[in-house]
Amino acid sequence: MKYFKIILIFFLFLLNKTSFANENIVEILKKGGNIIFIRHAIAPGNGDPQNFDISKCSTQRNLSKDGKLQALKIGKFFKENDIKLTKVLSSEWCRCKDTAKIAFGNYETKNFLNSFYDERFLENKDKQILDFQKFIRNWNKTGNLVLVTHYVVISEILDLTTSSGEIVITDTNLKFLSSLEIN
Repeated sequence: MKYFKIILIFFLFLLNKTSFANENIVEILKKGGNIIFIRHAIAPGNGDPQNFDISKCSTQRNLSKDGKLQALKIGKFFKENDIKLTKVLSSEWCRCKDTAKIAFGNYETKNFLNSFYDERFLENKDKQILDFQKFIRNWNKTGNLVLVTHYVVISEILDLTTSSGEIVITDTNLKFLSSLEIN
């Protein structure tokens, strides 16, 4: 019975999060002043290959055909709902840059959005988080800021799990407001 209650509470939480997201996400985004985290679109696999080179997409895990379609749908969601974006920033990993490019066209890269999932990059984590915090403190906090990044970055900053292509909206204090999965 104890496990049943835990599972029930978990599913009620998920249902509440989903219904809140579906009802209010466009209104929240149209108001502006949001930080929009987007986990890169579908890129099959886990981690990065041993021969990973940040300057060569051919050595990285990249968007699949479904991932490219998902990125198009992300961009379509913002365009069809006439949601204004002040700036789009991306990790330097190709799967994030491709998501940003396909969805929004223009973007800048910031290394504080890079993955630190792999042990090779874990030593960068603390500096990246500090650089992220400094950037957010200095951001003018108007309009909507889009950050295309990785699961581990979103998890570290917001303590949330995300799916590929998921959009997570926070206020300027990084308080969760809503989320939406684009499939």
